[in-house]
Amino acid sequence: MTPLEKIQSMKMPFAELKGVTFTEAGQDRVVAKMLVRPDLCTLHHTIHGGAVMAFADSVGAAATVINLPADAKGTTTLESKTNFIGGAKEGMTVIATATPVHRGRRTQVWQTRLETEDGKLVALVTQTQLVL
Repeated sequence: MTPLEKIQSMKMPFAELKGVTFTEAGQDRVVAKMLVRPDLCTLHHTIHGGAVMAFADSVGAAATVINLPADAKGTTTLESKTNFIGGAKEGMTVIATATPVHRGRRTQVWQTRLETEDGKLVALVTQTQLVL
């Protein structure tokens, strides 16, 4: 099973609820996309900050899962920091790309870059995942 097939086979109900689709996965990079729907927006039809954070969290968690040691039982988010740079309007697709900062025995740190399809930066998220 490829890393992408592994992620696609995982049951991630909240990611499914948000409409997250994983498009690429490898040890060093996981990519997903999400349509900015009306129910993910705040005022002025712009993506809500919570939707941005939740999207990045799902992608970083999936990246951790495919990098877990064989004896690990899973992962959970220990810390997450978001720098909001710009917005994305309703109807746009946001692309999240997670890359590793640190992959240790007990923790992994991932940085996820969220951009619109035309390359406009929406947010940078750095999260620490605890290896269970």
